[in-house]
Amino acid sequence: MMSVDEALELMLARARPLEETEQVPLNDALGRVLARAERSPIDVPGFANSSMDGYAIRASDAALDGPVSLRLTQRIAAGEIGAGLSSGEAARIFTGAPLPDGADTVVIQEDCREDGGVVHFRGPAVPGDNVRPRGNDILAGSEILAAGTRLRPQELGLAASVGLARLDVVRRLRVAIFSSGDELVQPGEPLFAGAIYNSNRYTLGGLLSGLGCEIVDLGRVEDTLEATEAALVAAARDADVVVSSGGMSVGEEDHVKRALERTGRLEMWRVAVRPGKPLAYGRIGAADFIGLPGNPVSTLVTFCLFVRPFLLRRHGVASVQPSALRVPAAFAWPHPGRRREYVRARLERSADEITVAIYPKQGSDVLTSTVWADGLVEIREGKTIEPGERVPYYAFSQLLS
Repeated sequence: MMSVDEALELMLARARPLEETEQVPLNDALGRVLARAERSPIDVPGFANSSMDGYAIRASDAALDGPVSLRLTQRIAAGEIGAGLSSGEAARIFTGAPLPDGADTVVIQEDCREDGGVVHFRGPAVPGDNVRPRGNDILAGSEILAAGTRLRPQELGLAASVGLARLDVVRRLRVAIFSSGDELVQPGEPLFAGAIYNSNRYTLGGLLSGLGCEIVDLGRVEDTLEATEAALVAAARDADVVVSSGGMSVGEEDHVKRALERTGRLEMWRVAVRPGKPLAYGRIGAADFIGLPGNPVSTLVTFCLFVRPFLLRRHGVASVQPSALRVPAAFAWPHPGRRREYVRARLERSADEITVAIYPKQGSDVLTSTVWADGLVEIREGKTIEPGERVPYYAFSQLLS
């Protein structure tokens, strides 16, 4: 069996970034991957402006320690352009408003008193106080977004702040999914004896939607070698990546591995991970194939660990690995395992500290554990854990987005 690190390295090495791009309006760019670096055509801000409500002055008029009185000549709100400011004058100014010519400082309103058209405050004033200079945030021509950036709301806001209405993004990856198993029934239909509802179809659909993929849903495939081969060929013809769940073991009713070997090539099978050992990677023509185990928790965990970084890399994202927090364990793990384990876990907060607890049932069929949990704790091969020992914790907020 391959280790987790070896399997991930192999898959990422084979993740060919998409080359096709498209241009989309900002409103449609959330979650997309930027195809080329973007530079700002303007300075931001494009003019010196006040960072506070107060009074714009010349600092030279208030250079000495002591009381200062200046004649109030104008009022400037955001979006207005004031007249030039002469020595001995002050302008009432509001946050974001452009400084008038001649002014170089803003005295905040809390430090001032206005009386009969004169503003009073105490000096000295420091040049540049409470002023945002032109280009304080962004200089024209500077790179604001790197190629390969996955666009979050803040990236969209940054693009909008320099006037970009459309962005060049990598086209959406087309991912075909199907579930293997005659025992699978669609939600809403009656269960026959021995049947179960097909939860993996909806787990995978949600996971892929969260990554911005275009989904080709092939539903359930019959447990025959012929049907599985036909599904693989059809999926590979319509998609960039094919992801299956179930049928990856070596039983007489598990056909996916054999079907892949007959229609394409198998490059990886079985990984030393719990849950999720029967994990496969291969190719069918130009399409990648990833075979996930059928147990619902195994499907979710192996997607987070292997499929998510693979799909992000194919989208052109540079940084695809989640970062772990090291959190004190609120549990014991006395028995070392031969495989790397990812246990469903949840942060718990007390007055003194944050610890991480694990769900009492860690079976790969216990889908309720994934709803209770807010992340996964990684337990390395051969490792035991004592309460209070810091362990690597990966939040679902990273693993599912």
